[in-house]
Amino acid sequence: MFLTEGLKSLLPHVLRRIIRCNKLSISNTSGMAEGYKQANVVILHKSLADDFEKFCHANDGPLPLLYRSKPGDWKCPSLSSDSDIRTDCLQYRIYEHGACTGSLKSLKEYSEQLKDMVTFYLGCSFSFEKAVQNAGIPVRNVEQKCNVSMYKTAVPCYSISTFCCNLVVTMRPIPESKLGAAVLATSELKEAHGAPIHMGDPGLLGIQDLSKPDYGDPVHLHPGDIPVFWACGVTGVEAVINCRAPLAFTHSPGCMFITDLKNDNVTVRPPREVPQVYCISQDPLHYSIVSAEAAEKIETLETLIGIDPGDRGITHLHRQHELLKACLSISHAQSVLITTGFPTHFTYEPPEENDGPPGALAIAAILQALEKEVAIVTDQRAMNLNKKIIEEAVQLGILKRPVPLLSYQRESADSALMFLSEKGNPGRPRFQHLIAIERAGMAADGNYYNARKVNIKHLVDPIDELFLAAQTIAGVTTTGVGDGGNELGMGKVKDAVKKHIKNGDVIACDVEADFTIVAGVSNWGGYAIACALYILSTCEIHDRYLRKAVGFPQLSKKTVWLSSLPSVSKEEKLLKTLVRHGVRSGKTASLEMEVDGLPFYDTHSLMIEKLL
Repeated sequence: MFLTEGLKSLLPHVLRRIIRCNKLSISNTSGMAEGYKQANVVILHKSLADDFEKFCHANDGPLPLLYRSKPGDWKCPSLSSDSDIRTDCLQYRIYEHGACTGSLKSLKEYSEQLKDMVTFYLGCSFSFEKAVQNAGIPVRNVEQKCNVSMYKTAVPCYSISTFCCNLVVTMRPIPESKLGAAVLATSELKEAHGAPIHMGDPGLLGIQDLSKPDYGDPVHLHPGDIPVFWACGVTGVEAVINCRAPLAFTHSPGCMFITDLKNDNVTVRPPREVPQVYCISQDPLHYSIVSAEAAEKIETLETLIGIDPGDRGITHLHRQHELLKACLSISHAQSVLITTGFPTHFTYEPPEENDGPPGALAIAAILQALEKEVAIVTDQRAMNLNKKIIEEAVQLGILKRPVPLLSYQRESADSALMFLSEKGNPGRPRFQHLIAIERAGMAADGNYYNARKVNIKHLVDPIDELFLAAQTIAGVTTTGVGDGGNELGMGKVKDAVKKHIKNGDVIACDVEADFTIVAGVSNWGGYAIACALYILSTCEIHDRYLRKAVGFPQLSKKTVWLSSLPSVSKEEKLLKTLVRHGVRSGKTASLEMEVDGLPFYDTHSLMIEKLL
């Protein structure tokens, strides 16, 4: 019998001969024939073949199709010179009406049935292991001499006819410092599943226990390792089970067909398309990816909105990558809660200023276009005003439909938790992301102050409590947008506010958000979030990661997304609406100067529009 040592360097045709003779004492092909492509195998009756091929194309992350045979053809000339699919996998499984009825070393006894069956060869992640090692990244399952871990997820594949199932993934522990290198090393190997589809907490995929894989062996994480998940060809096995075909065969998970094709047909991306990795949550741990080009555009947006027209010292509050990371987090959220409202004109009715609502509605508009759930929470006294503004925004075409309008009052110690989650269960949050834009924020003494140190607490409902409660709910992240340091969420930069902003020692908001976006005018921050979400949605790398490499790219919806973005004309209409309802400007004259005949804030919106 052959031992595992030395199999790495054997040529594929030699390994296939050894496998054919049943002379290997190994349980999987990980690490064998390094640098050559390996394949998952699915064998179905010819009547199902066309639908299964469509299923593969619709889910090409887990099921990259390398070759489809003709009925009864046991060879695959484009993949290997002398192969026989009946004998050249280490082990096979037989499925009858969706049930696995046995494991086999050879399919020769089924040769008659195979004459009416079609073989599909699908890419395998074992093919990229050498590339990962060449990038200086350890492959733990190879180190631990075991099969890779494979898990069923809660992520549904795109269904075709009788083929429907959830995605199956492989997990490889990767040192945190090597995440970017692992993404880069695998992203070009599309026939080996390409880049990861998730990095971080397995629970976000519906995986409960890494120590109990559905297929393969447990692979142990070293200190500092992050669980990284790739789409897996065993998804095809799940599809076979669910279609309940009278007879079907697959490889046994981990026992791949080894091809003669080298993994050297890599398409090198231009620098602007290189994927970048960012951490967007610590609890649960979650990383996201985006192209260098999209990241650079969003960084440009952040610079654009960060100028300080009032010369108030806000540049000292800026934190790099906050806009990008906030929008990556929002992009992953399915439901978003927005709050705005700063009653700085405390002697007038209404006391609101016009900075905040336009930015909030710009965010709501793009979220609606992206088919996310969105709601707005505001002060009880301002409900009627905001209802009228939202209704007119729909009439003006700024919003596709009315946004649900909510209010929050503290009635008990757990009011915030009850508001944010179903029946107060933190495991079932109603919103995945909270955004505060130009919302009065609570200072360290429990009061709320405008820029002139006037206490306006009597006009502000305690919506800060929602942001504090969100810190205790895993999976809920928060963003604060402000232009002076006294806005909700600016607690993250309160030390800089106290040091650099006039009256900062008194007015600084004490409540933190996970991400803090600082803008010359808060509305600009809202417009930037909307534009950044559009940029992410049109980024192919991020789109693939969002949909977990199943289904089809969403770029066909680009026109709808584009039409939802803020513009100068939309802003002008909305500002006129606010004026009509008695809402005043909250900024000094220096923020409203004209540039080329347009108010300064309109010109800035035009600059954002041009960037896209």
